[in-house]
Amino acid sequence: MSLSPYASLPTASRGRRHPEPPAPTRDVFQRDRDRIVHSTAFRRLVYKTQVFLNHEGDLFRTRLTHSLEVAQLARSIARALKLNEDLVEAIALAHDLGHTPFGHAGQDALDACMADHGGFEHNLQSLRVVDALEHRYPQYDGLNLSFETREGILKHCSRSNAERIEAAEPGGVGRRFLERTQPSLEAQLCNLADEIAYNAHDIDDGVRSGLIGIDQLADVELFQRYRTEAMAEHPTLTGRRVLYETIRRMLSAQVYDVIDATQAAIDAAAPADADAARRAGPLVLFSGAMRTQSTELKRFLFANLYRHPQVMQTTGQAQTVVRELFDAYVAHPAEMPESFACRADAPRAVADYIAGMTDRFAMREHERLTGRVWVA
Repeated sequence: MSLSPYASLPTASRGRRHPEPPAPTRDVFQRDRDRIVHSTAFRRLVYKTQVFLNHEGDLFRTRLTHSLEVAQLARSIARALKLNEDLVEAIALAHDLGHTPFGHAGQDALDACMADHGGFEHNLQSLRVVDALEHRYPQYDGLNLSFETREGILKHCSRSNAERIEAAEPGGVGRRFLERTQPSLEAQLCNLADEIAYNAHDIDDGVRSGLIGIDQLADVELFQRYRTEAMAEHPTLTGRRVLYETIRRMLSAQVYDVIDATQAAIDAAAPADADAARRAGPLVLFSGAMRTQSTELKRFLFANLYRHPQVMQTTGQAQTVVRELFDAYVAHPAEMPESFACRADAPRAVADYIAGMTDRFAMREHERLTGRVWVA
């Protein structure tokens, strides 16, 4: 398929931090995707929390399944807009590599632990993973990904962190946060596909868990509209098929909305190439009506699922595990592997080690160091 003029072209890539000869059968973004899939950090995502801890049920989403769903949605939209599907897939598969065990609870706890040492943010940690923490190649640390993939991975960044990145890599992936420009259209697309994916699958997992009921969603316009449509077309539909059909229709509506709204924004801006698209402001977006409905759904999930007492209890336990692991490793670095224990930047080394843990490994380490067993 031919790409649009404003898509990220592999032949126009800004390259890698460590120059390499091209691969004979893959372009730069295809190679990035393959390196991500074969990384250790990617495999760990299968045992990292999305909302529900891995041991709470085999069918709940994990960071890995979430990343796959984001990649699928993003590729579908990219194809319709003639953007670069391989770059979209690479960014989507890598965007959560820096997530801690126990989801956002783990991140918040680790950020608090690192308050006096530069803080902790999972988007920046994902970049650290692909730039430094993966040790697979003899010539360099990290995966040596292209600028465009790294740019997409760094979704958010504080000004202070952007200044540090810029000092180490002038004109690199931190520059746009200082100049207030946008990333590539492919990166913008992954950000929105991430939102679409987690809103949908958190409904599914929330209902499966029993923490929210399908009838509670009757006041959420984005859900109830497509539930009504599904029942009108299939009046005998019952059980989980009602939920699945509603979510399927809801996902399709959001995908088509993004395609239409984005194409209209691109047509209005008329960027000549990928760099012009970066300077044009946000171009990948929902329509106004869909943005309102998506925000309403997010508020519902926050109030009824993410703040559910059962989830909050687990969140509290998870944060205790992370805090106590951090304190134990800072006090006794030799409890970590030598590659972390010997580093001079001790608090950051501890944060890197904990962030790379799966849920179950973190629980085992906590039990080993404290003698206390996680009580579900």
